[in-house]
This record gives sequence, structure tokens and C-alpha cells, in this order.
Amino acid sequence: MTENAEHTGVDRRRFLAFLVAAPTLTVAAVQLDTPGAAAVPLPEPPDLGDVLNLAALPTSHLLTLKVAEDGTVDFWLPREEVGQGLTTAVAMLVAEELDTALDTVRVHLDKARPELLFNQLTGSSNSIRSLYRPVRTAAAAARQRLAWAAALRWGTEPDRVTTRGGRALLADGRSIAYGELAREASSDRFAEQPLALKPRAEHRLIGSPTSRIDARALVTGRQQYTLDLDIPGAKPAMVRRPPTIRGSVRRVRNAAAVETMPGVLAVTAIATGVAVVAETFGQALAGKEALDVEWGPGPVDELSDDSLRAKLRGAVAQGLPPLLGRYVDAEFDFAPVSHAPLETNCAVADVRPAHATVWAPAQSPIAARKAVADAIGLPDALVDFHVVQAGGSFGRRLFHDAAIEAAQVSKAVRRPVRLMWSRVDDMRHGRMRPATHHKLRAVHAGGALLSFRHRMASVAMDVRHGFGDAITAGLTGLPLVGETTAQAMFALSVRSPYDMGATRQTLTEVPLQLPTGSWRGVFSGTGRAAEEMFVDELAERLGQDPVAFRRARLRTAAQRAVLDKAAAGWGRELPAGWAQGVGFHEEYRSRTACVVDLDATDPKAPRVMRAVIAVDAGRAVNPRGIEAQMLGGLTDAIATTLRAGLHLDKGLPLEGSYSQFHYARQRNSPYEAKVHVLDGGPDAEPGGIGELGVPAPVAAIANAYARATGRRPRSFPVHFAVDFEPFPR
Repeated sequence: MTENAEHTGVDRRRFLAFLVAAPTLTVAAVQLDTPGAAAVPLPEPPDLGDVLNLAALPTSHLLTLKVAEDGTVDFWLPREEVGQGLTTAVAMLVAEELDTALDTVRVHLDKARPELLFNQLTGSSNSIRSLYRPVRTAAAAARQRLAWAAALRWGTEPDRVTTRGGRALLADGRSIAYGELAREASSDRFAEQPLALKPRAEHRLIGSPTSRIDARALVTGRQQYTLDLDIPGAKPAMVRRPPTIRGSVRRVRNAAAVETMPGVLAVTAIATGVAVVAETFGQALAGKEALDVEWGPGPVDELSDDSLRAKLRGAVAQGLPPLLGRYVDAEFDFAPVSHAPLETNCAVADVRPAHATVWAPAQSPIAARKAVADAIGLPDALVDFHVVQAGGSFGRRLFHDAAIEAAQVSKAVRRPVRLMWSRVDDMRHGRMRPATHHKLRAVHAGGALLSFRHRMASVAMDVRHGFGDAITAGLTGLPLVGETTAQAMFALSVRSPYDMGATRQTLTEVPLQLPTGSWRGVFSGTGRAAEEMFVDELAERLGQDPVAFRRARLRTAAQRAVLDKAAAGWGRELPAGWAQGVGFHEEYRSRTACVVDLDATDPKAPRVMRAVIAVDAGRAVNPRGIEAQMLGGLTDAIATTLRAGLHLDKGLPLEGSYSQFHYARQRNSPYEAKVHVLDGGPDAEPGGIGELGVPAPVAAIANAYARATGRRPRSFPVHFAVDFEPFPR
């Protein structure tokens, strides 16, 4: 047994690493004591990641690592890899503390483990923040045991043994590979010793730009996703969905006829539509298109763009009375946006009378397992839920509707099924970033800001994915208890980084039954973006440069450092019709600034030509991964600021493909994009990164467009025409 001696911040707790019964070295790290919220005070003010860390404390170190006799290292990760590079960063943590080569570490996605409670959630940019110490602890414990085993074999003291490159070493030149020590190290006869994690000065891998460990598999097609799994007997299935969101099935008029079509094996109605199971996906698709279904209404059948916008504006119509004096008002609208991951919604399910097994990408597998169990009428304990690497998410895999559908279909047809959503279904019936409206006001006098008010109206965010309970648990004893989950998430994630006098930011939810979900962030993607656009207007009203205005009001040196880095080329001469724009954002203990050069010579076809991003994410585990995340956020910002969104028409989005959704193409990418990853300092812990990268470039692009054209956009995306023929309903 070993005790961790490293204590800082919210992670101030003691660890144990203990031996797991196994033929070779297998260790698990657990928490020695389980302090309550009062014993582990949150930073002030806390953010959403801090709250989730606190909720996960009781089980945050139930991790397992194994060293095999061939020297390979297996680690079971209780999180989901959705393309963010998490498995690479975790493998780096393991390899660093274990003193072994990165290519010997294999990271496996753990199946749903209900004993982990709130410690198997992937979201809120929190995975590395929550795993940074626990993963290193497990690896360090394994390294220590291997050193002990080598010392015993050599008849020397353990403190004379060092480790490097997957080997135990002595100063006299003797060495032995970890694999040869794995059985001896699994002995329980070694005495308990204190365990200290490697100091930062000794890190050889953490902090070094590192390519993804799954890169070759991804580019060669060897990476297995859900529908690549070879599950014996699993047949393709697709679902015919209603012509409006959340419509219902009244009756299927021609089920028997469709069942006679080539390859069709079964037709069955489920809660969300009518499923066709066939020998191939092509036959399943043909079968579902041939169905004649009488549909019942959905809850938003009359809702369209104009009525949706009116409801949001009406939610914040009151509360900002006219003022005498100097003030600035602004309003912004953001359309709903599809997650649009490359891999559409999918799952494989094998439901038997007394047991069920499901394979699917899931960011909240414990909640997914329970939802599947409830849907098919089995106890939770009789459902195995296997987490599969996802082909993109951006928040989409927080919801598990495909897993539920696959299980329902499998139960109905009494055979395993491989269920896939079509691209049209994924965009029209999938989750969406909720539409929002923003009303902002600032009062100023004598060049000083006296107050700032931001009132945000949003279609109600669906948070029934496991995070709600975790946030409630983490907030116990804090002032936000009693707020709705969405209100708490807003308060913990949308904060102004500026000193602008008395500041108030509020959220009003409009209860419409649209399938909403977090989209590359919770509320900051539109909330903080709107504020950053408003800051430009304030600077203009006060006759100040936008960068200088921000710099003078940012509160910390770390904030100013990223702004200065991104804005190093601010003010340089540009061609006519071009302009620069700037945006800043801070969230999840990280901060970023973005400056873009925009060509709006043709205001109807603007293009970002150059982008400079600076980011301080605390201790950067993998700077190359951070760079990739920020470039992804920039691309999302280009798309959703300029062209990409969903039009709602009589209860259904019109967009049903990438060509209609107008997500950014390569031709929309800047010719030059630089990401500067700043060092967060010697004592820095990792900050969040996945959700950080959207608000600043959204604002920078919009602000550049305003400066280039002389017209401040109020509704996003800026160019949002229905320039396509929608697919049939």
C-alpha cells in the first residue's frame, strides 16, 4: 500500500494504491478518506468542473492498471473518447509516472460501472482535470512495486533502484525489464511505503507535444467504431421517424407488405418510430422508406423560426427600463445548431429474456445503462453497457437514445440488432444547441463603466443525462442549491472576466419540448460570445481600441498574457474590405484569446483569412492535443457564425445533410492559423480545454465582420438562407 504525499487545492486528499488479485502486477488507486464538501473547500468562485470534481471525490480513484509479462501496460479508462484525444493524454500520464514508453500503454474504455457514481461522466471539459492525479497515482504505485521487486531479486535496498524506459536499473549497470518483474511485483509481501508523484522538473513526456496514439488506426480505417463491431447474429436496423419532432406512431398500414421485401426480417413499432430489421442496411433503409405510417402529433408541431424567436424575445422583454444618462443596449439572436458528428447516432444491442448487452458510444454510461434497463423492463444489474469510441460528439453522446432504441428493437424482434440513424434523421431528430436570445446593457459615466447586465433566454436545456445528479451532489452546502440544474450550470460557466462595475448575468429558460443538448459547451458558446461582441460596442462608444479596452478591464495577469499574445499583430494594415476582430474567454480554469483577419470584400461571402489563438490551460499535458482542440473550436466558430444553423419549420428542422447545414469546408478555413499554448506556471494544474475554444473566435469573427462592413450583425449565423430543397418529411 502507498500513500500519496502531494496535496493541492481541491485535490487535497490521500490516496491508496492497493494490489488486485492477478497473476501479474495489477494495482488500483482509491481514496483513503472521503472528505465532505466542508473538508475540501472549492476555489472561490467555483466553476462547473470544480463542482463535478467534488461530486466525483468518493470514487475518483477507483482506477485499474495492469503490467503484463510482455511489458505492455493496460489501463481501464472510465471516460469516453469522442475524438478529443483523451486516450492519448491519459496514456501520457501513465507512461510518465510508470517510466515506460508511450507505445507500451494500451488504454481501454471501461464499461458502465455504477459503483463509480459520478465518476464516469465525460463532459464539462473535466476529464483531465479529474484524472490528472488519480491516473498518475496508479502508475506511480505500479512503478514503485516494480522497483521493489527488482531490489528483492538483486538483494539490495529499494531506494537504490531507479526506473527508465520500462526497465528497473542499478547504478552498477544491471537492469531488468518490467515484464520480467510483473509476477514478482504482484506479491503482497512488500511493506507499505509513502508514494510521491514525480515532480514537474522530471517530466519527460507530460508537457511535450505528442501525436495521438490512435492516429494510424484512424487514418487507415482500422479504428473500430460501434457499427464495426462483429457481434454474432446482429442484424442491421433503421427507424422511420415522424414528420415532426417527437411525433408518435398511431398505426402502421403496410407492415406485412414491407416484411415481404427483399432482406427484410421484421417490422416493429417503438416509442420513437417504426423500426425495420433486415439483412443489410440498404435493405433496412428501403424498408423504412416504403412504410406507410399514420402519425400522431408532436409537442412543437406549430413551432417555426419566427415563433421560436418571438418566444425567446418575449421571455426577456421586461426588466430593463429606460434610463436617463449614458448607456449602451444590444440584442443578439442565435439559431439552433446540429451537433453533426461524422458518426451518426448508433448502437448494437442483444436483449435476452434475463439479460441484455449493449455497445454504444456514451459520455454518461451509468445513466445510459439505467435508461436501457428501464426501457426494456430489466433490473439494472442484468444490463451490461460497453462503451465504444465515438466518431465525434460535441455533446451529442451525452444522450443515449440510439442505445434505448436498439434495445427496444432487439427485445421486440428477439435477436441482436445493429441500429443506425440516417444522416437526415441525425440532423432533424437529433439533439441541437438551443436557440438563444440575449439582451445586454451597460451604464457608463465619465469613461467608466458603472454596471453591466446580461439577460439570456434559451430554449430549455435537456440535462437528463447524469450530470444533473452530479451537479446537485457537488453543490451540497453551496449557495446555488435550489436552483435548477440548468441555472446552476449557467451560473458556474458564464462569467464576465472584466471589471465592468456591478455585473449581473441571468438565464431564463423557455419550456419548449425540443431535443436540446450541450453543444461544444453548455451556455458559454452563445452567452460569452454575445458579451464579447457587446464589449466591442462599448469600446467604440467610449472611443477606445477594442484590445486596449479589454486589457484595461481584465482582472488577472494570466488573462492579459493570453490577450497580449494573440493580439501581437493587432492594428496592422490590411487591404480595403478587410478587418481584424478580437475575442476573449475564460472558463474551466483556462483562458484564451483569438484575433482574426476577415476578408469581407464581398459581405455575402466573408472568409477568415488568418487566425491567431493564445491559450493558457494551466499544466498542458499534451500541447498538440490542445492545439487541435482550439483549431476545432475555430472551425466550429467559422461555421456557426457565418452560415451553419438549423431552420425550424412547423415542428421540424429543414436541414438534413452537411450540404444543407453549411458546416465549414476546407475552403472556409484560414490560410494561416497559429495556436500558442502558454505555460500556466510551475504550480499549475490542468484546466479544461474541450469547451474553451468556441466563444472567443465566434466573437472575433463577428467583430471583424462589423468593422469590415460597418454593420454589426445581430442574428447568427450572419448568412442564413434556405438555399436548398429540403428532404421530404
